[in-house]
Amino acid sequence: MRTDGAAGHKTSLRTDRRGENANHRFTKEKTTGEVRVNKYLSDAGFCSRREADRLIEAGKVLVDGRKAVQGQKISRGQQVQVNGRRIEPEQEMILLAVNKPRGVVCTTDRRWGDRTIYDVVNHPKRLFSVGRLDKDSEGLLLMTNYGDILNKIMRAGNYHEKEYLVTVDKDITPDFLNRMASGVYLKELDVTTRPCRAELAGECQFRLVLTQGLNRQIRRMCEALHYKVKRLVRVRIMNIELGNLKPGEYRAVTRKEYAQLQRQLQDSTNPGQQQERNRKSR
Repeated sequence: MRTDGAAGHKTSLRTDRRGENANHRFTKEKTTGEVRVNKYLSDAGFCSRREADRLIEAGKVLVDGRKAVQGQKISRGQQVQVNGRRIEPEQEMILLAVNKPRGVVCTTDRRWGDRTIYDVVNHPKRLFSVGRLDKDSEGLLLMTNYGDILNKIMRAGNYHEKEYLVTVDKDITPDFLNRMASGVYLKELDVTTRPCRAELAGECQFRLVLTQGLNRQIRRMCEALHYKVKRLVRVRIMNIELGNLKPGEYRAVTRKEYAQLQRQLQDSTNPGQQQERNRKSR
């Protein structure tokens, strides 16, 4: 895992109990057997699986000189090209904890003139953000070039925890916390949120631990109960904590954090793996 920051950006590096600096390097686990072309491109840090599927559909991906097709698998040693550029798998895995400032968007789309998280981090490698936050929210994002980790953390079916510190516009009551924890019906999405953990953190502040990530979920939940979110900060994704990172700062995930994350992800699946299992079970 590559952990060094890009020039010009302050990083907040942690030290583990043995006094080791958090700048460790890891190599990705070697892939054995065949993998789908979209997974190969994602793991290479070139693009997301969804974008890879679009490129394949558009005929821009070649495998050994021939146009790739959706669902195609490749084995080690085969050559993959996108728009004439040969794509090599990344050997170093990068995993960063980033404090996204308010007003920054988690997209590469610059059509609207917004400042993006990629402008903030400005890393020399192509990274993807894990667990998007809307423009008005702030706090912890993970950024990586390893698509498999991204997919496993993001998949709602894996029930991985994300913790938020939420400030609202009026005093919080026990009834509000109970209703938030029990699940709130969201009319706009026609869905009731999963039961979650909610606890008081101040007169107008509470902590919420979710295992799903619906669009603007916390804001919608609060609005349904006649509260308005004034500030929303994500402070944890699974075992990775925001800590004392200031807005715009990032740091490398430590060896200890990564080992614990891997243990938590051990039985997780990503959407591609689950679809393959479902197909084989028919």
